[in-house]
Amino acid sequence: MKKNIVLFVLFILPIVAYLFFASGVNSFITLPTITSTVTDVNQQWKSLNGEKVTLNNKITILGFAGQDIALNSGNFFTLNQKIYNKYRAFKDFQLVFIAPDGTQEQAKKLLSQLSTLTDVSGYHFVFAPANEIQPYFDSLKLLGKLDEKHGTPNVYIIDKKRNLRGRKGKSVKGEPEYKEGYNTTSAAELHNDMMDDVKIILAEYRLALKRNNANRQI
Repeated sequence: MKKNIVLFVLFILPIVAYLFFASGVNSFITLPTITSTVTDVNQQWKSLNGEKVTLNNKITILGFAGQDIALNSGNFFTLNQKIYNKYRAFKDFQLVFIAPDGTQEQAKKLLSQLSTLTDVSGYHFVFAPANEIQPYFDSLKLLGKLDEKHGTPNVYIIDKKRNLRGRKGKSVKGEPEYKEGYNTTSAAELHNDMMDDVKIILAEYRLALKRNNANRQI
């Protein structure tokens, strides 16, 4: 009996585990759409370096930086460590932050600090008149709100078709679940929830790319 158990552990169990994980490669949970086709970044708003910033054909982490960028710099460093550094090698991955006009110097200082830790070419700050930020946020049709300084600690996942993605319906435990954004003040939430959800989005596009390549070869 003991011999059979040992044989099972040594030979059968690894095969079962392999089949389990292999079968899961193409059967990941699809991340639901919270808001379809969100409005693109206003091209009249100026970016920090004068480059054109768009959500089109990009996997975007969208944030609203508010007036206190320096005061909330810890949130950016947490996001950088938990999310950006892990996915920045994906060529169509970017971080876009909408910030009020007048915060340009704070953004420059933040990026200078982050640049000592990572390549910040995937960061984009776009500056808008304060009275235009709220209407843009409202167009996302979210339950969350901006604070009085036109910011929020939450960031949002936007796919290449400008759909805002998150969680709604039932969790894997069968419990009601709704998540439209990810709180950058919580390293645990970024690590446990957001990291998994970004992986799903990236897996979708890797699978789509493989399918397209396969179709071309037929």
